[in-house]
Amino acid sequence: MLTSMRTFSYLFGYLPIAAMNLKKFKARKDGMDKAEYDKLIHSEPQKWAGGIMKRTRSHVEVSGLQWLPEGPALLVSNHEGNFDIPVLLSAIPKPFGFISKKEVKKFPVIPVYMEEMNCVFLDRSDRRSAYKSIQDTVAKLKDGHSILIFPEGTRSKGEGLQEFKSGFMRIARDAGVPIVPIAINGTAEIMEKNNSQVRPGSIRVQVLEPFGVQELADTDAKAAVANVRSRIQAALNEKAD
Repeated sequence: MLTSMRTFSYLFGYLPIAAMNLKKFKARKDGMDKAEYDKLIHSEPQKWAGGIMKRTRSHVEVSGLQWLPEGPALLVSNHEGNFDIPVLLSAIPKPFGFISKKEVKKFPVIPVYMEEMNCVFLDRSDRRSAYKSIQDTVAKLKDGHSILIFPEGTRSKGEGLQEFKSGFMRIARDAGVPIVPIAINGTAEIMEKNNSQVRPGSIRVQVLEPFGVQELADTDAKAAVANVRSRIQAALNEKAD
């Protein structure tokens, strides 16, 4: 109970500081190129996410950072639990936005930061919104920003890798960017396996060898989706061993 209170108090208590810092960052935007501004904006959510993870008292092990490419990329990760985003924000030094459900817009400050991070909001109940989210994600990638996507579409809650929806492959191909698979294991230990109470978890994040633009173009779309999923599954099996 104490860990939960400590974590969520920080999660929302830090927002006024984040709001002040965002105002300062936006004032500097005109004098910076896209990559510099993305890095500056990323620094605040990274600090916030790192503070959240510290308060969960979880141990996070990260490997494979050498596989992160220069320039825009589509980061494709499995989705275990609610703490996947804080873990990845704190663990991955490359700035990225992500696709999020539209309900997040009801929170204070957070959606404003997400817009500056080039996140895309999705209304899962509206098919037109899903199509637009694909278009918006492609546009952001073409504009030089990296995006994270969870192709399972929902949390596995630590019950094993689910099937991947194929939309991410269309996004990568249309944008002409590489796919960087990421395997994340252990985040469900923090909340999903504890009746929504926050407890320490042992988490492993593995950034895996990317699929290059030409490789994606030369491979049948269905096979390419299976290949990405297979690479993540193999990394998760490694952890299980």
